Amino acid sequence: MKKLGVNEIRDMFRDFFVSKDHYPGGSASLIPRNDKSLLIINSGMAPLKPYFAGVETPPKKRMTTCQKCIRTNDIENVGKTARHGTFFEMLGNFSFGDYFKKESLQWGWEFCTEWLEMPEDRLWATIYEDDDEAFEIWRDIIGMPEEKIIRLGKEDNFWEIGLGPCGPCSEIYYDRGPEWGCGSPDCKPGCDCDRYLEFWNHVFTQFDRQEDGSYPRLAHPNIDTGMGLERLACILQDVNSIFDVDTVKYIRDAICKMAGVEYMSGNHKVDVSVRIITDHLRSMTFMIGDGILPSNEGRGYILKRIIRRAARHCKLLGITQANPLVELAESVVETSGKAYPELVDNHDYIMKIIKIEEDNFAKTLDRGMEILEGYMADMDEKGEKILPGGLAFKLYDTYGFPLEVTQEILEENGKNADIDGFNDCMSAQKELARAHQRDTDEDAWRDASEYSDLPHTEFLGYTEESADAEVLYTGSFDEKRRFVIFDRTPFYATSGGQVFDTGYIVLDDDRFRVVDVVKENGIYLHVIHEDDTGAAMKIKAGDKVSLQIDAVRRHRIARGHSATHLMQQALRDVLGDHVMQAGSYVDDNYLRFDFNHFQPMTKEEIEKVEDIVNQRVDEYLPIKMEEMPIEDAKKLGAMAIFGEKYGDIVRVVSMGDYSIEFCGGTHIDNTGKVGGFKIISEAGIAAGVRRIEAITGSNVVRYLAGKETTISDVAAALKSSEADLTRKAGQVMADIKSLENTIKSIKSDEISGSVDGIISSAKEISGIKLIAKKFENTDVDQLRSISDAVKEKTDDVVMVFAAVNDGKVTFIVSVSEDLIGRGYHAGKLIKDIAAAAGGGGGGKANMAQAGAKDPSKVDAAFAKAEELIAG
Repeated sequence: MKKLGVNEIRDMFRDFFVSKDHYPGGSASLIPRNDKSLLIINSGMAPLKPYFAGVETPPKKRMTTCQKCIRTNDIENVGKTARHGTFFEMLGNFSFGDYFKKESLQWGWEFCTEWLEMPEDRLWATIYEDDDEAFEIWRDIIGMPEEKIIRLGKEDNFWEIGLGPCGPCSEIYYDRGPEWGCGSPDCKPGCDCDRYLEFWNHVFTQFDRQEDGSYPRLAHPNIDTGMGLERLACILQDVNSIFDVDTVKYIRDAICKMAGVEYMSGNHKVDVSVRIITDHLRSMTFMIGDGILPSNEGRGYILKRIIRRAARHCKLLGITQANPLVELAESVVETSGKAYPELVDNHDYIMKIIKIEEDNFAKTLDRGMEILEGYMADMDEKGEKILPGGLAFKLYDTYGFPLEVTQEILEENGKNADIDGFNDCMSAQKELARAHQRDTDEDAWRDASEYSDLPHTEFLGYTEESADAEVLYTGSFDEKRRFVIFDRTPFYATSGGQVFDTGYIVLDDDRFRVVDVVKENGIYLHVIHEDDTGAAMKIKAGDKVSLQIDAVRRHRIARGHSATHLMQQALRDVLGDHVMQAGSYVDDNYLRFDFNHFQPMTKEEIEKVEDIVNQRVDEYLPIKMEEMPIEDAKKLGAMAIFGEKYGDIVRVVSMGDYSIEFCGGTHIDNTGKVGGFKIISEAGIAAGVRRIEAITGSNVVRYLAGKETTISDVAAALKSSEADLTRKAGQVMADIKSLENTIKSIKSDEISGSVDGIISSAKEISGIKLIAKKFENTDVDQLRSISDAVKEKTDDVVMVFAAVNDGKVTFIVSVSEDLIGRGYHAGKLIKDIAAAAGGGGGGKANMAQAGAKDPSKVDAAFAKAEELIAG
């Protein structure tokens, strides 16, 4: 048996199936494309579902891939055992209605025995209990002894998920030897012991499960196989786990070297931490490389918890250097960069994201740990073992502690978290967002079965603004929305961030307004204005019509799209090469561009980007659009979009030598036609994602006219000329500030003179003076000054002050030094006090601060303070 490295196995698998006339597809992004059922790609066939469903046409009926995958359903076991991991690579060969069982199993056997030289006597097969066809292929064609062909039931060897395509499967097993077995004379594949290792599953999708429980055969059966690359490497390299195969071991060794520890030397806690960091490094590097960013929901939360869990285990290993994960992630790029060039292309970006998240977690870790330790101390006092779900959620929501990190720390201290309570809090917070998402998704999928067999619409819009066409189909989404499909069209359909064209369908003497254009698998649906729906009923298949787009609107959209390309390159020039498109929108009024960046742009940076774009506009650079093989486009340095799927032939838009991008949108033919460019806003929309909104051409003129009106109105209000407006506004603000300081000084003198009165208002409870007082229009610094003045004059005092400003409440709790020694803690007191008014906060033993939303409940908060002091 050949002893091969992971990278060698991957290449060999691809080469074998290419020799069998398979198309070698690259790994899809970990971000699912048009698949709402998945959060992240978790299998080799997941990105290919549109091909299996017939929604999209595959590049070839035979295909092979090595797909990067992530599964987190058992993430809590990663590290605790050497079997579990979140990241893996899945080798697969697929047939979309071409070959079937015989070829799939024969080729599988050939690859294992001839290419990998696995000993035949070590290989076994399992089949579905009723699949005689597969049995005969194994026995009569391949020649496997029938006692080594094991029939198993539906639970083991039949693939189905609800209704629809399904079928039996056959799995190839490797016999690791009796030393791995249970000793039973009947030990064979299907046994729960470790002797027989399943490594290649061949799924025969040949049935279509119906609601009545029947299984009619599919007209065109498919093949879907999956073989874990790391698992196969374990067999070929004769090692015990995925953490021992060559590429993963390289990462593992880098961790051990940095931490100064030895793996599998008898310290279980060290082994757990090493495995967690090793696995999570692979996941985080690949996820970021595909454009996933840390956040508090969805895939972003998976990434965030993975980075933070790894960072914590670095700390547990005693690694003290700053940003250890950044250095360690280099080992992932070194081992996988050749197979996955996006890791190399996005190297700096990946490292920057990891660094930022490490830094963010480092800032919150100590604070979060302090709070969690306080919670655990309270639990110990009360003899409790379960942390309330609300407190676990607060750690997650306020301090950025993933629930899993909280759980790990609790478990290390013999405690657990109320997961149901945590989930209830999470559900309550997200219900509104989920409701909105349901509304948004309601119309996401349409039944296209009636027109899915039509030929793809020929798009003429790159060069034509009008065209003659033939009606192929008419239909409707509902009573008010009717659409028409033509054989050809100049109308652009919404895609790639560019909005649809509008215009007219002309049939004889009738004109019908087109108000939307939707593209579904290459077919353009032209949506007619609802006021024209009735008259449009006369349009029927076979009619010859004239199609005319709104050319002025198209020109405005095109100049905005071209300006977007110029702006993206300008952003990279000003901010750095880490800038990548994260989303875009272009219509006839403005453009919106989302990009990866980690802090607000400065005024100077925004102005510099504007200047660069306008300079390129003034240079009148020619804009060239051409189709070419994707490899040629890459050689030109054309920029692609994270996660976007491209075919073998791509369209490239170049603007002189300044900007070269993959793009399927419409553009002007010269940068000078942009006219002018102005950024009107820049803001953050998610962790590490910024959004720019900008305008072009005549929209800039209208925008500036509005600004002129505002300046004129302000000048009139301040009784100033426009030329003197800045000085006049500064003078007014200085006068206001002076008056505010005067008022503040008077108020401070007034409060300082009443310290004795404040002390005399104290209520004595169990030998402690409690001062609870509400102040209107008083800032926090003044409250702190009052508390300091009170403590200078008296002991045994707890102060609870509430400042009410603009409908909001700020609480201050201050405890005199002598009471701190007796166990009174301002930070603990203020939690319950502020909660009584719908707020929260914390602080040190002598002073704590909290905010609240309901001024009407200040008295309830004071009552809570009395209750707490009374004990």
